[in-house]
Amino acid sequence: MPNTSGPLVVALLYDGLCTFEFGIVAEIFGLSRPEMGEGWYRYASCAIEPGQLRAHGGFVIQTEDNGHLIDEADLIVAPGWKGAGVPVPQDLVERLRAAHARGARLASICSGAFVLAATGLLDGGVAATHWRYAEALGKAYPDVEVDAASLYREHGRLFTSAGSAAGIDLMIEIVRRDFGPDAANSVARRLVMPAHRSGGQAQFLERPVARREGAEIAPLLDAIRADPASAWTISRMAGFCRMSERTFLRRFRDATGLAPGDWIAAERVEQAKERLIRGCESVDEIAIALGFGGGHALRHHFRRRLGVSPADYRARFSVTA
Repeated sequence: MPNTSGPLVVALLYDGLCTFEFGIVAEIFGLSRPEMGEGWYRYASCAIEPGQLRAHGGFVIQTEDNGHLIDEADLIVAPGWKGAGVPVPQDLVERLRAAHARGARLASICSGAFVLAATGLLDGGVAATHWRYAEALGKAYPDVEVDAASLYREHGRLFTSAGSAAGIDLMIEIVRRDFGPDAANSVARRLVMPAHRSGGQAQFLERPVARREGAEIAPLLDAIRADPASAWTISRMAGFCRMSERTFLRRFRDATGLAPGDWIAAERVEQAKERLIRGCESVDEIAIALGFGGGHALRHHFRRRLGVSPADYRARFSVTA
């Protein structure tokens, strides 16, 4: 463990380990970060079963004899699980229950929600998991309300997240809660990540990005990004692409998955996010600059797409020098 004195984070190791999910936990909590001071996290990887453990990707892990740290951890993370139908060992269930009873937090990434659900501690609460596991999780644990849409959810001191990338968002959110937004932003920047997404965002984001390269539509998308405040009517966009309006609408949806108005609104929100965290403009000024007309419209689209207000987003993710 690093020479620090902060909360002890333990990632669970198991045969069939989900490598990427484990890597998320090790990267965020186990990487040396001297700039954070002596109070930064301590980290350990602890096996829940003996011997060499296989991991996705064709390699084997030789674990340390440190399983006792599970009983001392402040945060225990289940980075995925062996499968929806694979039972969670009763010994692990009891140890997680005991950890929670003494005040530890439990977290999961993706299919790791099955581990937390097995403890019974999620009963009566809401849990997030990858959309492909949502139905199986709900059937296996009917007392748990499964949220197949959100990136991550909290129930008491239990945190669950959706697919792998959502685990990054959840882990950075935990950093933010423990050490504040500056520390969370520092970790995100080192990961070469943008300011992390709030848990209420959908797993399927309406991102203003083309599904595939298209010589007919791509120049228009670039033009809109460069001048989002302009009046981009259907007739103007169709003329830009030298198509009839009917053909344009079909080609636009084929390329982006969205109607033109939805795509433009999403692009404006994306640019608003950047301006909110990197500048000192007011919400009204940003709204006018991006073509929303006023702050009310920007707040509406912001809440609808992100689940938070522009002011809350700026307070949470503002980048400091």
